[in-house]
Amino acid sequence: MDIELSIIAATRFLREHKINPEIGVVLGTGLGNAFLEEVQVIETIPYNQVPHFPIATVTSHKGQWVYGIMHKKKVLIMQGRIHYYEGYSMNQVTLGIRIMKQLGVEHLLISNAAGNLNPEWHHGELMLLTDHINLQPDNPLRGRNPALTPRFPDMSAPYSIKLNNLLQTIAKKKKIKLHEGVYAAVMGPNLETRAEYKYLRTIGADVVGMSTVPEVLVANQVGLPCCAVSVLTNDAITDKPHQVALEEILEVAAGAEKKLTALFSELIKMIK
Repeated sequence: MDIELSIIAATRFLREHKINPEIGVVLGTGLGNAFLEEVQVIETIPYNQVPHFPIATVTSHKGQWVYGIMHKKKVLIMQGRIHYYEGYSMNQVTLGIRIMKQLGVEHLLISNAAGNLNPEWHHGELMLLTDHINLQPDNPLRGRNPALTPRFPDMSAPYSIKLNNLLQTIAKKKKIKLHEGVYAAVMGPNLETRAEYKYLRTIGADVVGMSTVPEVLVANQVGLPCCAVSVLTNDAITDKPHQVALEEILEVAAGAEKKLTALFSELIKMIK
């Protein structure tokens, strides 16, 4: 089924469940439990119940829509995202963002787990995305263009300056260290070699991950202001081998989740 019909079918299904959100949230690897504790949950819908919606196959991603109230605002949360490396098309990877827009979402908050490339930063810290480098082999804007969306969206400021400024204000108020930097998106699912880490650092990346950029591309195309925060889950060591296990990444992400939750929670409260 083509992308337009998939959007229509999935959106109609969620509207039938009385879902009409103001704010959308995408929760990344190992993130979600602490954040959801602050949400007054109205309904939870597994991805496999939504027509034409892909199923999350990564064990650390729950794979469900959560709709509820947070600070008197209606929020729709993707608890677990879809990745290109799972074998899905970019249209499938970003279908959730197009659905959120159709449902009425006005602001999009994105989180992810990323490898740290900056020698002055450390795992367990947070980075606010100010820009990105797209090294993934496909683009969700390629092919048939959904009706009434720009064919060539401008990406000079892919992350909302307004939302980023609010997040920095919140971080200072709550004394949370929030770096600013550039996210490099690669396909995965393997972690990078030491030579690749050096290359990514050389071309200007501060962190590397396997998600987020496709979602941001579509958000910009459909006119949905967005922001994104990375949890630095491991430090890329280029001068000596250092094996990283998924369990270690999940542990670090869980440890930083309260800080991320504090940022997103206060941002949702401040958004007007």
